[in-house]
Amino acid sequence: MTSALTPASTSALETRFRGYDRLTVRQKKKWLEILLSFELKNAYQVFDGAQAVLDVKETGSGLTSFLARMLLGPLRPLQVAVTDIGSGELLLSLRRPFRFIFHRLEVSAGDGTALGSIQKRWSWIRRIYVIEDAQGRELAQIFGPFLKPWTFEIKEGDRVLGAIRKRFSGLGKEIFTDADNFGIELGGIDDLSLRALSFAATVLIDVVHFERAKG
Repeated sequence: MTSALTPASTSALETRFRGYDRLTVRQKKKWLEILLSFELKNAYQVFDGAQAVLDVKETGSGLTSFLARMLLGPLRPLQVAVTDIGSGELLLSLRRPFRFIFHRLEVSAGDGTALGSIQKRWSWIRRIYVIEDAQGRELAQIFGPFLKPWTFEIKEGDRVLGAIRKRFSGLGKEIFTDADNFGIELGGIDDLSLRALSFAATVLIDVVHFERAKG
């Protein structure tokens, strides 16, 4: 439970993300999901090179949480905890309220300090998100090029600062499970809060664009 975790301050969070230029996010799937096509709460492990550094887990339990996953699928509201594997600290808390179209993710440091949000913008074809700070000021955009469906560029104006890319996870894994892997490039982002928000956006992008629809 996240309540048993030591919450990290904003400064501690920024210290962690200062050293993360390239991260790999690997979704963890359980055999029950694979064999029965049954979606459990999302869980990911994050690697800096070969070293596992972060755990990302969807929280919530009980009948309401179960029904939301079954009935709403990728549209469901959710809460996610991001913890440091080494220290066990709660680094980030992510909250996604229910949205039918304009998907949103609200991001706080482990101590509850609001960092900002990721908000989907209207577009007929393109995939556009805006990253905002805690006061609602735009920091950057996340732009998914039409001809690159697995790529989301993190941009400030016309300048590309980084990217979130879904990676092919191997033929066997792609056939038997919908587990998703992502590469996150943050090296061009100087603002450490923006690094954390860009990382958090991966969870929203995975759920909205790549999580298997429930049928």
